[in-house]
Amino acid sequence: MIRSVFSAKNFFIAFLFIGVGLSLYIAYYYNQIKYEINTLVDYHPTLTTQIFDRNGDKIANIFNKEHRYFVHFEDIPPQIIEALLAIEDTMFFEHPGINIDAILRAIIKDVKARKFVEGASTITQQLVKNTLLTREKKLSRKFKEVLFSLKIETLLTKEEILERYLNQIYYGHGYYGIKTAANGYYHKDLDDLSLKEIAVLVGLPKAPSYYSPTRHYEQAMGRGNRVVSRMYSIGWIDENSYEQALQETPEVFNDTLTQNKAPYIVDEVMRQLRSEFKDIKGGGYKIHTTIDIRMQEAARKALKEGYDLSVQRAQKSEDYNQTLMDKLQGAMVSLESNTGNILALVGGIDYKVSQYNRATQGKRQPGSAFKPLIYQVAVDLGYSGASQLVDIARTYDYELDGEEKKKWKPKNYGKDYKGFISLREALVHSRNLATINLVTDIGLTTMRRALSKYHIQDLPPDLSLALGSITVSPLNFSYYYTVLSNYGTQVEPILIRSVENSYGEEITYENESEFQTTPEQAYIMIDVMKDVIKKGSGRRAKVWGIELAGKTGTTNRGIDAWFCGFSPDIQTVVWYGNDDNTPMFKGEQGGRTAAPAFASFYRQILKTHPEIKRKFEIPEEMISSYVGKQKEYFTETSKPPRIQNTQDADEELLF
Repeated sequence: MIRSVFSAKNFFIAFLFIGVGLSLYIAYYYNQIKYEINTLVDYHPTLTTQIFDRNGDKIANIFNKEHRYFVHFEDIPPQIIEALLAIEDTMFFEHPGINIDAILRAIIKDVKARKFVEGASTITQQLVKNTLLTREKKLSRKFKEVLFSLKIETLLTKEEILERYLNQIYYGHGYYGIKTAANGYYHKDLDDLSLKEIAVLVGLPKAPSYYSPTRHYEQAMGRGNRVVSRMYSIGWIDENSYEQALQETPEVFNDTLTQNKAPYIVDEVMRQLRSEFKDIKGGGYKIHTTIDIRMQEAARKALKEGYDLSVQRAQKSEDYNQTLMDKLQGAMVSLESNTGNILALVGGIDYKVSQYNRATQGKRQPGSAFKPLIYQVAVDLGYSGASQLVDIARTYDYELDGEEKKKWKPKNYGKDYKGFISLREALVHSRNLATINLVTDIGLTTMRRALSKYHIQDLPPDLSLALGSITVSPLNFSYYYTVLSNYGTQVEPILIRSVENSYGEEITYENESEFQTTPEQAYIMIDVMKDVIKKGSGRRAKVWGIELAGKTGTTNRGIDAWFCGFSPDIQTVVWYGNDDNTPMFKGEQGGRTAAPAFASFYRQILKTHPEIKRKFEIPEEMISSYVGKQKEYFTETSKPPRIQNTQDADEELLF
């Protein structure tokens, strides 16, 4: 009897010590878990960065692993909260993080079934489970879940818990957070959702794959109907709303997550911002670009159209070579002449085939497309469209690195020469010899010094400069050309206008402009370049209903084909060639390959943007008169022929 009492006493003491020890451990652990739940208390989820065009239309989503838009609690419509609580946790605002009654019911069912058959998780527990814990069904995990939930309810308000839940939970199809799901499935903001659409969304987290409206539409609608029925049964919606919601069949979109409408643009934006914003893919930024997405699409189509025409021409030839045609690539850059805002930038024929951005990374020789810049220098020195140039052959001796002397005898494209020729005609018909002689007359050193003011880099130290032997990307060449298209003020191209972070703070970007010549001097070249399209090498660039100016460019052996031109307010540079610098298919050149793509682009944007300016403005200070049958424009610098200082023709021919 004494031993029995002693044993019972020892058992009681042991049980008491175990109970006290367990209680102390739980209390200690409860106070320490704040470090484990810190990611949920100090909540900073990875957020999707969005890229927009100039009109606010989305270009793409950029994210790491989870595609998520964030929404603050005050911006969540009350009906979303009601629908969520109705189906998941009606007593949410009454319990301390766990629902004891629901837990007891679930335990009884689990014991009877001898396995986990029913959960009793509150919204707080679901948030903990999806954010802090693994999904394995073990008592130790359930123990943590309960403790974590109780602790979180002491550190966060109910509204903060709901905010985190609705932003964190997975809704299927790669969508994290209810704002993301609404935008993805319905193309709507939260405020625009119907009751049925809300019901489908709040019902998704139970089984995102099974209830996915893009994969199992009927199951998703059925789940939504159960949510609506629950709201009706507890009196949270009236009968009319209930009946209407049951009958509704929302339209659901099956989009890609990135929704990338302009991959070359997205790549370039990321390249420019990556060093400045280390978390660019997960920081939830809103990047506003200068791109017009309709013009971007027009540029893509125009570039592909020019490529297709080239392929069709090649296929009609007996020398057709599919391997050679597979090499052909292109690029296009279009910008606002007066602001430098890039409206379209396409770096290749097909992004899926090649992600290399030739518009920004490719460096090629522009050939004769470079000549207008040389001629602008001449005009600023007093030449005009009527000035006479010498178009005759000339031989130059040169040597390279101590080798024996060699001879360079440049030729015109047609292998002829015309003697004296006007500056206008020389550019309109792209006369190489006249241009070389012009540079010689002005002086190579003087010409190089003047061109360097346009920020043209790597100018060759010889007369090959006259034939466009520099190497330049289409984007940088666009920068050089703004001297012409923007009436003498050079403006730096810009792609990104502003970046807004997830706190609403905004960084804006400005580009630089620089006065190079007067509008009057620039207009002389604009008028000459208009004739390149009207009756010169760029006739295939002509578009009815709008004035255009430009210049073709073709390098030796047909390696590069360019057309660079502009309307009164939009400048566009087009390039075609093979990436390995081999010649294109025979006969391909600037006027034949690039000019039609240029024209196609402007025909398209005239339809989508009929408001664009159609005619060039003539500066008030211009003087006009006819020289023969040709109307020419003059200024105080570039005087009419009758008062120009001219040299004797025989003297011009002496070399």
